[in-house]
Amino acid sequence: MTTTTSVARPLSRRTERVPALDALKQVVVYALFCLLAVVFVFPFAWALLTSLKSEQEVFQFGTWLPTVWRFDNYALAVRSYNLPRYFLNSFVVAIVVTIAHMVLASTAGYAFARLRFPGRDALFAMVIATLMVPSQATLVPLFILVKHWPLLGDNDIWGTGGFGMLDTYWVLTVPMFATAYGTFLLRQFFLGLPAELEDAARIDGSSEFGIYWRIVVPLSGPAMATLGIFSFQNVWNDFVWPLVTTRTDAMKTIQVGLAQFRREGTTDWTLLMAGTMIATVPILIVFLLGQRFFTRGIALTGLKG
Repeated sequence: MTTTTSVARPLSRRTERVPALDALKQVVVYALFCLLAVVFVFPFAWALLTSLKSEQEVFQFGTWLPTVWRFDNYALAVRSYNLPRYFLNSFVVAIVVTIAHMVLASTAGYAFARLRFPGRDALFAMVIATLMVPSQATLVPLFILVKHWPLLGDNDIWGTGGFGMLDTYWVLTVPMFATAYGTFLLRQFFLGLPAELEDAARIDGSSEFGIYWRIVVPLSGPAMATLGIFSFQNVWNDFVWPLVTTRTDAMKTIQVGLAQFRREGTTDWTLLMAGTMIATVPILIVFLLGQRFFTRGIALTGLKG
């Protein structure tokens, strides 16, 4: 009896310590998550509060909240610059490029995942290799290509005499249609779909396009939503390419337009932050609408090679 009691006591102490350690680990993990949340949210909160301050309060030390909430900064930002036009340009370009990404990447991803043809793997390796090339390295060649595009912008058939695609919706959309990342993402997702569904459709006499359109696309909602969110965000936030390829005020996108708030020697910080908050709204809406599919797409893609 004595031996049994002496053995049982240490075991009971160990079982008492385990819940305490688990609770401590949870507290540490939650504290770390809260700290990361503060770090990520702080820039957004600072920008939002700055957009509601007066110009004199922006750099006053210790002034976190505005003494007078200047909601008219948003109306002033819209009136001072051509923000509605910039907003419309970015919206049109982002929607067109996002649709193009979903169509072209899904068809290419289906071909690489399901179709058998000579050189398929080598061609896919070349597509993936383009992800390693920085966009700055292709900026000048791509600019020369769109400038000398034949029969556009007063160019002749040899691509000389005019400006080609420059300063048009063509230059903001067409060069962005191809996406190696989207092709890779959807190919990985298609590899995880049951091949038996496609075999059954072939037995019923369906064509490859019919299989893609009636079977593969309806099952690809999470992956397509993930690609759509990423594409819309990247195009909406793009700054360098629209800056280089547009000249007139009517063709500027929202990110290029926001740069006008910074004049030589001064910056309208309150109006700049107000414009930034306006430019953030579409991305938040797109993410909230596709959040459910986005999380499923992250979990389901990239599981097979």
